Amino acid sequence: MPDLPNATAELSPVKRALQEIRILRARVKELESAQGRPTSSAKREPIAIIGVGLRFPGGVVDESSYWDLLAQGKDAIAEIPRERWDWRAYFNADADAPGSMYTQHGGFLDGVDHFDAAFFGISPREAVAMDPQHRLSLEVGWEALENSGHSPATLQGSSTGVFLGIANNDYGRSALADIDRIDAYTGSGNSSAMVAGRLSYALGLHGPSLAIDTSCSSSLVAVHLACASLGVGECSVALAGGVNLILSPESNIALSKAHMMARDGRCKTFDDAADGYVRSEGCCIIVLKRLSDAISDGDRIMAVIRGSAVNHDGRSGGLTAPNGPAQAAVIGKALEAAGVDACDIGYVETHGTGTALGDPIEVETLASFMGVGRSSENPLAMGSVKTNIGHAEAASGIAGLMKTVLALEHHEIPPSLHLKRKNSHIDWDRLAVVVPTEASEWKPQNGHRYAGVSSFGFSGTNAHVVLEEAPEPKAAQNSHDRRENILTISARTEAALGSLCAKYVTALHACPADGLADLCFTANSGRAHFAYRVAVVGETAEQMATELEHAAEANSSSRRFAGTAEGGEEARAGFLFTGQGSQYEEMGRELYESSPVFREAMARCAAAWKQETGESLIEVLYPAKGEAGTGGKMGAHSRMEEARYAQPALFAYEYALAELWRSWGIEPSVLLGHSLGEYVAAVVAGVFSLEDGLRLVCTRARLMDTLTKPGAMRSISATVERVRAEIAGLEKEVAIAVVNGPESVVLSGAAETVARVAAKLEAEGIRTRALQVTHAFHSPLLEPILEEFEECARKVKYHAPRIRIISNLTGEAARADEIATARYWRQHMRGTVLFHAGLQAA
Repeated sequence: MPDLPNATAELSPVKRALQEIRILRARVKELESAQGRPTSSAKREPIAIIGVGLRFPGGVVDESSYWDLLAQGKDAIAEIPRERWDWRAYFNADADAPGSMYTQHGGFLDGVDHFDAAFFGISPREAVAMDPQHRLSLEVGWEALENSGHSPATLQGSSTGVFLGIANNDYGRSALADIDRIDAYTGSGNSSAMVAGRLSYALGLHGPSLAIDTSCSSSLVAVHLACASLGVGECSVALAGGVNLILSPESNIALSKAHMMARDGRCKTFDDAADGYVRSEGCCIIVLKRLSDAISDGDRIMAVIRGSAVNHDGRSGGLTAPNGPAQAAVIGKALEAAGVDACDIGYVETHGTGTALGDPIEVETLASFMGVGRSSENPLAMGSVKTNIGHAEAASGIAGLMKTVLALEHHEIPPSLHLKRKNSHIDWDRLAVVVPTEASEWKPQNGHRYAGVSSFGFSGTNAHVVLEEAPEPKAAQNSHDRRENILTISARTEAALGSLCAKYVTALHACPADGLADLCFTANSGRAHFAYRVAVVGETAEQMATELEHAAEANSSSRRFAGTAEGGEEARAGFLFTGQGSQYEEMGRELYESSPVFREAMARCAAAWKQETGESLIEVLYPAKGEAGTGGKMGAHSRMEEARYAQPALFAYEYALAELWRSWGIEPSVLLGHSLGEYVAAVVAGVFSLEDGLRLVCTRARLMDTLTKPGAMRSISATVERVRAEIAGLEKEVAIAVVNGPESVVLSGAAETVARVAAKLEAEGIRTRALQVTHAFHSPLLEPILEEFEECARKVKYHAPRIRIISNLTGEAARADEIATARYWRQHMRGTVLFHAGLQAA
């Protein structure tokens, strides 16, 4: 927290710091004595960090470049770029000289004037009026979601929340300074509230959307509020972070007048030469989920937020002066919320601006609160990312948090820079704390790695977050393993597609052999897809990289496909499940042997079928070599010719195919089954469980095989009216089983009657064709088994469909009060399949 001087204070900064420390020690004793008392605060579920987008000085554009900067101990501070302002025109070593600054350094981002407005549907005129902080937040927010493996497009209409810290308004001041340039976009383009609102608008999000300004602690307060919102169920996913850009000299001049800037342009945190801080820029947005949701959804978990807290200094040594007891209190509350003991914290990312007043107070606070019970062999490690990139102000807290997340991931504490001679006002010999100046291994404390992150605003608002390393991922076989993979890449423009392909070439060259399927899966399912597209197929990452290197060529190859998708609404998928008659022995064997998802789904079906029959469904579908076509013990014919084997086998095959498509991220918007297929559709829709669905199918097939008259079915190329007229008076023997099209009808019933009707129609020039079926489905011949089937159906637990499902009986979207009943499935077994009408409805 910058320590602006209080005009009424008579004590020197160092004496004030010592006074604060004495008060702090007394406060710590109070907090220690309060430990063990009952608390009314509800402990919320931990929050998982599942993705991040970021930009920081030093060329940091992603996790890898950020960790490289931190682990290598790089200094990202440079002279103020001329495109911001000419620092020479304002520089004066005399801090009190009017209109001047005594600093010439800062941490700056490249290309902040660049923005792909068309990507976000923003006109050039509006983009010019927008604060670049808004533009940067849009880009980084989008990248954060993609980094999390969630396509931004899939969150439209969701309760996803946005919580962003922002405190600077250089662009707005400049825009309003010339009243002749103010236009319709100036207000919305420079309102701080819009930094969150615009991101929510661009992504179509309906969750809370807050812009937070508590000065330096803004972004960590944003994280705290996002966690609280997730905890109470206001949102299911949250984006949290902060942004800061330095676009004009006014704030530098004001801070110079307050003697807050370091003359050498470096944050010398905890050093005896600490004389202030250097300003910097940055933007970082993280994606958050409740831990249980992240685990069940299979998200990559980077780290876990165990607890957080926010408070205020209250009345202290000055409005902008740090308050040690308040800092201790907020850390204590965060630890209490996290359920973590202070002695288990292995590292603290401090606020650590490098000021004569702030540093001693913060170190004493941490040592007094977290150093209890530690020895010199097990000290509390602390550091500050501000020594690398400077003070990113509203984005500083999230910068420190992401540094700590990466340190947890790598089990390594990065070095803190510019510490040559420890601050002489800190009793280092007495305090069990250490500031690593070289990269050091992070060993777990009592089997865990916990960390604290502090951020203190000069408004007096303090925030602290307790982090834990990510849980070990469950060992699982690759759910999308196959000999070859497909990688799809898309962009809004041809130029952007070329740039993206180049990035993927780099990623593919660095991709390990066992990571190719994951990379392809995320690109295919975790990204939004646009008009300009390229897809490559390959067995290895190198093969794919080679194909992508030729992506700009006009010609396609057998392993590279490029083109432009038509505009309009995003395509939706419908799943159609066929009926009996399409089954065959060995169907799906290659998938069963190569796809874990398909195999697992088949295994679930086989387990349910074995519980019903005691037989192996897998042996029916995939008999041992030499037995195919013989049916094993069944004799010379295939068991697929019998309903009691054919129907469950087809059900299992279709269910496994649906699970495979869904594992690739392809979710159906509508479901339609043809006769038997509607049972699978109902399972996918959630009408009943897989086990209940298979039990119904087994009963249906078993009962059909008890019929003494199997009957016959015949496809007739005529209208429903023509066939109905021909069978008038024969309704107890035959029925229209299926209406497949305007002139495509299936007649079903007694074999002799079906043959007689067909012969008469053929004599009139109407084509008919006998179907190879085991029974006369959907005909009067099923009447004897309907009562027993309905009795079985009454034992099923039904639910309203979660996905729109089209009914065979009505040819329209099924209502919950009809499809979720035993009576419906009895009628479904006997009634006409209105397939053509169903297709129209779908």
